[in-house]
Amino acid sequence: MQQEGIELEFVRMSAKTDEHVISTTPSIDTHTPTPLVTQGESRYEDLSVLRAVVISSAVAGITLVSSMTTGLLATGLPDIASSLHLSDGLLLWPASIFGLTGGCTFIPAGAVADVVGSRPVHLFGCIFLGLCILACGLSRTGPELIVFRGLQGVAASCCLPTAISILTQTFPPGRRRTRGLVLQGAAQPVGYSAGLFLGGLFADTIGWRWGWYIAAIICVSVFFAGFWAIPHGRKNKPLFEWRQIILGIDWIGALLASACLGLISYVLAVTASNTSNIHKPENIALLSLAGVLIPAFGFWMQRQERKGNPALIPNSVWRNHVFTSICLMMFLVSAVLNTGEYFFSLFFQKVQDLSALQASLRYLPNVIVGTLISFGTDAVLHKWSTYRYLMVMSIISAVAPLLMSLMNPSWPYWYMAFWAMAFLPFANDVLFIVAALVITDSFSDSKQALAGSILNTVYQFGSAVGLAIMAVISSTVTDKSGFADKNVPGALLEGYKATFWTCLGSAVLYCFIGGVGLRTIGKVGLKQE
Repeated sequence: MQQEGIELEFVRMSAKTDEHVISTTPSIDTHTPTPLVTQGESRYEDLSVLRAVVISSAVAGITLVSSMTTGLLATGLPDIASSLHLSDGLLLWPASIFGLTGGCTFIPAGAVADVVGSRPVHLFGCIFLGLCILACGLSRTGPELIVFRGLQGVAASCCLPTAISILTQTFPPGRRRTRGLVLQGAAQPVGYSAGLFLGGLFADTIGWRWGWYIAAIICVSVFFAGFWAIPHGRKNKPLFEWRQIILGIDWIGALLASACLGLISYVLAVTASNTSNIHKPENIALLSLAGVLIPAFGFWMQRQERKGNPALIPNSVWRNHVFTSICLMMFLVSAVLNTGEYFFSLFFQKVQDLSALQASLRYLPNVIVGTLISFGTDAVLHKWSTYRYLMVMSIISAVAPLLMSLMNPSWPYWYMAFWAMAFLPFANDVLFIVAALVITDSFSDSKQALAGSILNTVYQFGSAVGLAIMAVISSTVTDKSGFADKNVPGALLEGYKATFWTCLGSAVLYCFIGGVGLRTIGKVGLKQE
């Protein structure tokens, strides 16, 4: 049996020729499939095409639903705030609380799923998520919506990491696994854009609640599809191994990581709602405590590795420069993408004075291009250099914030806004697939849910930090503008453009990180022999 714990696979030079691929570039080694029972028996079930499609669609459906609710908030928030009498001080909390609670629970949920199994944790998360989404649609006050959105983040922490681990534990390395990850990656922009469109449509017609009802129905449908198709994978084993849960998980490491992410997310959220909050003693104390927890986590990981005890994320994994570069790029790309989409929505509605529906229609290039790129990646990732392909896509995506920064509100949509929306998802949709392959290949087969939780934590944390920082920059620049009324389009535009320039700097940074750190990545997602 494969040794328990996280095992780092270092990049090494390889020249391999077989019937599937000829590659002479450095590549990330993946783990050889470990037999479940006997030496000659594969650990992967022989699945029919129909069942494989349903599995990939079911786990991608959870990402679609989760992203869809975020999109519903982006265009429907003004109507939601008016309906629920949500004060200005709480306006960003329905979006921020999801990242806060999810960031605190992704890693612990992934660690537990590796012990009790990805299937039960995933299915529980599907039902929990559906109930939370329905509760958001039924909310009667602003605080109720915020509480249910927070619970939705906890539910998503059970679904999203296990979605990745289900794919890697069900499909062997090769095209079928890559296609599952491609579908997972495509679900994010499709879900978000569907939420944007439905949020704007329902806000102007039958009411914002119907978007949440539809999302809840999709979530329940995904649960039944997953219940039928997802393999059990734990035959002849008890569902709960309490000794393994208590002793086989690095709970102290999980607590340190979750507390640090939670504290940072909270301080950024309250600061984004009012920049003066950063000067409050309690927020300074919380931010300082988070700063102390970062080295404390590193020291604890070093101790656990030295003693041979379970380590949540061993320090040795960061010595793999490909793994580290991928994580940094994911953080920055997520920040740029989500900030760009959010502030573009504000630009359309607050500066150009468009309706929610008109604003949502302008996101169509984003979803169409993002979907085409995700499925196109499946066709080229096994043939082209991953490094060159990813760098080209990253550079193209960096053009989007440049166009946003130079855009004039009086210009026609097709002059710059269209191209900015089309270029924005290029890096995100390719990087998600590559990152999923690299991160899961860097962990042992018994730690795939944890690998999925790291992927989602980096992505969600990047989004939360990016939105909070950009909101602070935008409000600060707007407050210092020469306009007496800070709510007029001219004053708001100055703040929005400041965020777009900051996004451009972040895009240049992730291009630089990829250019330096991923030179030896080679080809990923290849079938193993």
